[in-house]
Amino acid sequence: MEHSPVGVVIATRNRSASLAVTLRRLLALPEHPEIVVADNASTDDTRDLLARGFPQVRVLALPFNRGALARTHGIRALHTPYVAFSDDDSWWEPGALARAARLFDDHPRLGLLAARTLVGPEQEPDPLNKVLADSPLGPATDLPGTQVLGFLACASVTRRTAYLDAGGFHPLLFFGGEETLLAYDLAARGWGVTHCPEVVAHHHPAAGPRTGRPAAQRRNELLTAWLRRPLPHALARTRALATDARHDPSARRALREALTRLPAALRARRVLPPHVERAARLLDTDAGTDPHMAPSTGMGPDRGGPP
Repeated sequence: MEHSPVGVVIATRNRSASLAVTLRRLLALPEHPEIVVADNASTDDTRDLLARGFPQVRVLALPFNRGALARTHGIRALHTPYVAFSDDDSWWEPGALARAARLFDDHPRLGLLAARTLVGPEQEPDPLNKVLADSPLGPATDLPGTQVLGFLACASVTRRTAYLDAGGFHPLLFFGGEETLLAYDLAARGWGVTHCPEVVAHHHPAAGPRTGRPAAQRRNELLTAWLRRPLPHALARTRALATDARHDPSARRALREALTRLPAALRARRVLPPHVERAARLLDTDAGTDPHMAPSTGMGPDRGGPP
């Protein structure tokens, strides 16, 4: 059986039931992708389930929870030229990976594409689809789709060499809006990041809020600002979060966690090249708020990921 040039990496932790659904969907794809599950030290029956029910899937049994960095472990374990990310509650439409491979083959500068995401059994369009499609960055002559600086990790496909060249998901962020920083770093290295709606992913998130997610999202927005954006922008974002922290427990937690990580962020600080910073500011302005205060991408609400 010939495998797809697009492999699939799934980062998971303690969600064996939904992981089983995802794996059955992926294994039924006509593309027959190679699949790597990076297990973030699950304490449920995930590893037994994988060994018993999915022996054809490669498992990376990580000794502790690495967050989004688990995806990098998965990419290093694969040798396909392109890698699609799924979460344990998302999968790819039949034919989507083949379409993605053709786009990468035809556009050598394409580093990552953001797919169109359909949510739940009703297949409702994710609101992020329109945000990405309406990106003011527009098209580029040597890239497909619309240029963006944001994406949903579980509905994205990347060129393996581009991902590794950019350094992958940053270990400081763990989970929660970690995509923005990777999009920045890909663009800073000259790779294109685009929204290609002809590639379709399905996402079936569990109902209800996920504990701690709003705080993690805001923490990582601030850390991303300190890691890559100019000092006035980072300071303005810090002041805004500190103001919200006076009356919002989630903002207070986000600020506390960001300040704990700030020394590490300053050591890893690398300001964006001018052309990428201009693109980030254009997206800030398009969000309809002060350019020093807006989120860096136009990304929609947090969609979560493995805890």
